[in-house]
Amino acid sequence: MPDANSDADSGWIELSPTMLPAVCRFLRDEPRLHFNLLNCITGVDYCHVDPKKAAKSPWPPHLEVVYHLSSLTHKHTLVLKVKTPRWKDDCAGQLPEVPSVSSIWKTALWHEREVYDLVGVWFTGHPDLRRILCPEDWVGHPLRKDYEQPLEYHGIRGR
Repeated sequence: MPDANSDADSGWIELSPTMLPAVCRFLRDEPRLHFNLLNCITGVDYCHVDPKKAAKSPWPPHLEVVYHLSSLTHKHTLVLKVKTPRWKDDCAGQLPEVPSVSSIWKTALWHEREVYDLVGVWFTGHPDLRRILCPEDWVGHPLRKDYEQPLEYHGIRGR
């Protein structure tokens, strides 16, 4: 069941990945809502790398994909959140999957690539999901909390 918060400055709804495409189409196409603008998509890593903090955490490690929507017609906003495990099937290195919304809002073409590149979420159905900021041969996803910066890249020392 979706979770929601309407008390925040911009209300939010939490959805499962499978619900995302249908809900997004409804939010865009329903005349009373008309969320015709996807402002941005953000990936957030909820992971404590310190074992002491992780043991006290009220939530298990996970990722969230956050969608900021606006209706230019009705001048209202909404935030959608999709929670995923950090790794698909709890198998380290296997990226979690979220359906692409690029067929609903074309701006997702860019934003999904950025979240994939930096946070490591695979957007199923995206027509061109590849790195957008890091080089194609970069290893890892730099905005994950457990990311380790390489000491060198193609013979160039970074630290």
